[in-house]
Amino acid sequence: MATLSQDDLKTLVGKAALKYVVPGEIVGVGTGSTVNKFIDALAGMKDQIKGAVSSSYASTDRLKALGIAVFDSNDVEELAVYIDGADEIDGRGYMIKGGGAALTREKIVAAQSRQFVCIADESKLVQTLGNYPLPVEVIPMATQQVIKQFRAMGGSARLRLSSGNPLVTDNGQHIVDVTGLEITDPLAFESEVSQWPGVVTVGVFAFQKAQVCLLGTAQGIKTLTF
Repeated sequence: MATLSQDDLKTLVGKAALKYVVPGEIVGVGTGSTVNKFIDALAGMKDQIKGAVSSSYASTDRLKALGIAVFDSNDVEELAVYIDGADEIDGRGYMIKGGGAALTREKIVAAQSRQFVCIADESKLVQTLGNYPLPVEVIPMATQQVIKQFRAMGGSARLRLSSGNPLVTDNGQHIVDVTGLEITDPLAFESEVSQWPGVVTVGVFAFQKAQVCLLGTAQGIKTLTF
């Protein structure tokens, strides 16, 4: 059997997530390269769903280009399922997300959904969160203060740049990426950092954790439930 590339694994889990989509309902859709595979697969059953609520402009554009209606989250009371990727996920379903800078909107859509299904390749499964740089969306004037607070915690934080300038999120804010942390208690960590002045969203998804993870492995899809 040929070795599957990371791209192949993303395609596999993107297609596998279709079985969690509830016909006749609106589906929550995340952001990123793995989710793009899901969106492409979702186009094949677009006539069976009402549409989607999207967590980013990029995903919205991709959905619309494939003929899938996109609803404003304020116009939808509840979603049956939210499908999204992760930069890291541990054995309890806690995640680090935000590599694509959409963490705030991802957390909002996840909070609207009855079930969070994470789609990822096996490289994303970790024992303890923190090896992947932790994204934190911040109000620009708070950047240096937030960097200082992470330094006191033992982390090293830096402003995310795009073409030499601070990256601007869909919400008009900036991203600080933090390394050097070992997040052994994701719930307590998310709760603490979320209260720092100027923090919009921290990329630890503990309160909005996954209930299911479809993990693409060399042996095929592995389903983890939490």
